[in-house]
Amino acid sequence: MNAEAARDSLFGDAIASEDARPLALLPPLPEARQRAALARAEALMRALALVDETRGEESDEPGTDPAVRRLEAKVDLLVGLVGALMQRDQPVDPVRPLDWSARGAAVSMTRDDTVPAIGDAVVLRLQPSDTLPEPLLLPAHVLAIETGSDGARAWLRFDPLPASLEALLERHLFRLHRRAVAERRRQR
Repeated sequence: MNAEAARDSLFGDAIASEDARPLALLPPLPEARQRAALARAEALMRALALVDETRGEESDEPGTDPAVRRLEAKVDLLVGLVGALMQRDQPVDPVRPLDWSARGAAVSMTRDDTVPAIGDAVVLRLQPSDTLPEPLLLPAHVLAIETGSDGARAWLRFDPLPASLEALLERHLFRLHRRAVAERRRQR
């Protein structure tokens, strides 16, 4: 499959996001670890959705209770501190440009990276949120590789995900898209 066909397959009519996130490509996981990783990914995405959707734009409204805003700020600080403690002993993945949807991702790689072959099974380790350094581990297969002078771009189709995790990913990507549109409007 070429890069254009892979792009259509992954992003054609799906909600997608262009982003730069800490990520890495890893070798495939054994089946039991993969099931556990998908369960953790679902729990993380559910928690992120709860935080994002309860906070939403409500806190920007003038009528919001100041005590609630202070409590949210304190929780943000606490989460940041816990996140910093978690990252202290963990290897830090490089921030890379990527396009992603609930179907898969297109990941930019440098010349120094080991580029997988088309058809290889991989795991995409991706940090979906800046506030919490917990990564998602998403099993995938390489659909296409596009090489250039500065590196390569790997097109990954996620292996079948649980329907609930796929729905949570779509909601997360929709929120990212909505924030990007709001940011562009503010910059005008």
